[in-house]
Amino acid sequence: MPLSRRALLTTTGAALLLGAAPPALAARPRSTTAIRHIPLQGAVNVRDLGGYTTYDGARVRHGLAYRSDHLAKLTDADLTTLAGLGLGTVVDLRIPLEVQYDGADRLPAGPVPVARPVTDNGLFGQLMAAIGSRDPVRQEEMLGGGRAAAFMRGVYRTFVTDAANRAALAATLRDLADPRRGPLLLHCTSGKDRTGWTSWLLLTLLGVPESSARADYLASNTFRAAYDARVREGLKQGGLMQNPELIVPLQEVRAEYLDAALDQVRTSYGSLFRYVSVGLGLELRELAALRERLVPGA
Repeated sequence: MPLSRRALLTTTGAALLLGAAPPALAARPRSTTAIRHIPLQGAVNVRDLGGYTTYDGARVRHGLAYRSDHLAKLTDADLTTLAGLGLGTVVDLRIPLEVQYDGADRLPAGPVPVARPVTDNGLFGQLMAAIGSRDPVRQEEMLGGGRAAAFMRGVYRTFVTDAANRAALAATLRDLADPRRGPLLLHCTSGKDRTGWTSWLLLTLLGVPESSARADYLASNTFRAAYDARVREGLKQGGLMQNPELIVPLQEVRAEYLDAALDQVRTSYGSLFRYVSVGLGLELRELAALRERLVPGA
């Protein structure tokens, strides 16, 4: 006899959080979901997190959860597009230094901006220091020899180890579960790391298969590729870096970064379930509310 959706919330969610597909559902065919990208002129990584098929054959609602890079450079046309999404809340995960550098979000009337910094473990400051030095030797010492990728792995571990980060992530997930918040968009600077981890976690909690959640995470490389290449070329042409390829590990998302966070989850909490329930402090009723809002028929 098929399980009810409410029962699946318990069995599917528990199995997913423990790192396995639910036995009764693991053999079900999984449909491929096209990522719904929202093209803007002033931001390149704006996406609707809806549309993914869950383990129990449901589909995450479109139009309630969005992810993006920062919104400080939006054009008037972009504001019109964003207004059409009917956003109620925009959560900015950037630290003050990033906001100071790029500017505050430019938003249409309507959405409530929420500043909720998640530390980048000094990434932005280190990148600015390396580029600003104009010194190829110092840049190599700071970023070369695998050091940039190692730094990124450290950033991801702080999503698990840093108490303030955990509190910010938990608050964002609670906001996503709250219908009073309206459709919610979350973002950081590039929309790939802090936003990527939060989005991966959200999709996983909703019962989206690991392959789909991971594909959504890695898709930032596709949407950011042309923009990031122009940044590197500008650094070279402007005489700031002789070897701008040094910053590629900082611009990209990589499976090893996501895996570093998951390894830290296992080290610190033993399972994703304990990270969510103990580390983030989310109760089962809150996880149920998240799924009921974002998955039709849950």
